[in-house]
Amino acid sequence: MNCWFEGHVQGVGFRYQTVSVAKGFEVTGNVRNLIDGRVLLYAEGAEAEVREFQAEVAFELQDYIRETEIQTDSGARACQSFRIEQ
Repeated sequence: MNCWFEGHVQGVGFRYQTVSVAKGFEVTGNVRNLIDGRVLLYAEGAEAEVREFQAEVAFELQDYIRETEIQTDSGARACQSFRIEQ
């Protein structure tokens, strides 16, 4: 799943909070700032787990998010952990 968060999502600890939330879920992937001011969350795992993880991130950081775009995909897992990417 790719999820783009738009709003006041950079410079507020958004990526670090997302990593903290990920510790409570069985997901792998990464989160990174984009040049256009959005944050991209990429998560792999069981579909229900990934959706719950995304929903929890959106809930915990709702004060910073103005818009969310989600794109789901299936395939082999490529990540072994969840981390911040530069």
